[in-house]
Amino acid sequence: MKIKKLIKSYSLITVGGIITALSLVLLTVPNKIAAGGISGVATILYHMYGFQVGIVILLINIPLFILAVYFLGGSIGTKTLWGIIVLSLSVDLLTPILEPLTYEVILASIYGGVLGGLGMGIVFRGGGTTGGTDLIATLISYFFPQFSIGQGLFLIDGIVIFMAGIFFDIELALYAAITIFISTKIIDIIQQGFNVSKSVFIISDQSNDIKAHILSQMHRGVTAFKGYGGYSGKKKDILLVSINRAEITKLKNLIREIDEDAFVIMNEAHEVLGEGFKRISYKAINE
Repeated sequence: MKIKKLIKSYSLITVGGIITALSLVLLTVPNKIAAGGISGVATILYHMYGFQVGIVILLINIPLFILAVYFLGGSIGTKTLWGIIVLSLSVDLLTPILEPLTYEVILASIYGGVLGGLGMGIVFRGGGTTGGTDLIATLISYFFPQFSIGQGLFLIDGIVIFMAGIFFDIELALYAAITIFISTKIIDIIQQGFNVSKSVFIISDQSNDIKAHILSQMHRGVTAFKGYGGYSGKKKDILLVSINRAEITKLKNLIREIDEDAFVIMNEAHEVLGEGFKRISYKAINE
């Protein structure tokens, strides 16, 4: 069973790495879109000095990987090393045999973000990374705890985009920002899924009746929290239920029929796992 999980994990990292390489070879690199990270630096060096993109990615990532293993220990893992190798080799192997899909920069920035985000999302689903920005951000957070990894990622991508503005031009830097934005959104979709659900908090004096109707009519589980009104000090149950989009109107009508004065808060839940929704299976890939 463990071997199957490893095969699945490394297969996802391989496929994701190749797709990420395709986004560089077919779209972003030929159009001078330095969309952050090590690949952005490699894009700049390619157009300025003719250095091979894959080689630059590998040469920068290997020392970073060694430093990360030294300071952070085994948490970095061989999956990251494999992701680095797959991406680097794929870029340099595919570049001589594939022609860019377009030289329209706006199209390249949009679809480069989509394809790159798809590839990176698949790599993350396999429990790996392609090194680069992730390693640098993690090291920054280690040496400077006041910086979170998210802040480190933002800082690095910002520096690379700024460099693109200097060495290329400001418009290309702005296109690179579009690519980063789109790829981040696509990664979120791959990680969290397309099925956006709702988590609903219900505060009512008729919470027991509402709970009973949700269980019997909607067949959804309900969790009750003990709370009290900040102004009145009155004790009451706070109900939490997760529903899909199609059930929003039904839940609103149900609550309205029982208590028109109920206080209802709805939040987006990008992924709900468990009974009545998707099974919890993603964790197994990362073990």
